[in-house]
Amino acid sequence: MNICIREAQTSDFDAIWEIFAAVVSAGETYPYEPQTTKEEAYRLWFELPQATCVVQEDSEILGTYYIKPNQPGLGSHVCNCGYMVAERARRRGIATQMCQHSQQMALEFGFKAMQFNLVVSTNKGAVKLWQKLGFQIVGTLPNAFNHQKLGYVDAFVMYQWLDP
Repeated sequence: MNICIREAQTSDFDAIWEIFAAVVSAGETYPYEPQTTKEEAYRLWFELPQATCVVQEDSEILGTYYIKPNQPGLGSHVCNCGYMVAERARRRGIATQMCQHSQQMALEFGFKAMQFNLVVSTNKGAVKLWQKLGFQIVGTLPNAFNHQKLGYVDAFVMYQWLDP
């Protein structure tokens, strides 16, 4: 097993799209419309972020993440990331590896902190993982996420200062 995390190339997008479409269509963890088109996904995941990365094992893409400033101007020292793992690769530590990689990349880009704006409260695995990796819940947004199966559920804002 040979796993690497690298910056994504446009040629990776078909594999990223498979992961993105599966995660988003479930309507359980991301606020994107479940019917997001491939073109819109490309814009969201490739064009808007400062960088997009993939986790690759041999020739297979197992996960992807983006990194971008959370706010413009005087808030641009805080970055935001989004992570997606292919269902077949879950529970293998891929999200942990991506988060650790993104924290290092954030520091290399000059970011001082990382913020997740909408961590769905029912996504217990993600909440637990982000806390394990040093993030704190700094706010609760009541009924901020319209979960496809559970209806309106709370979402968390999670934050971590990265600069030593």
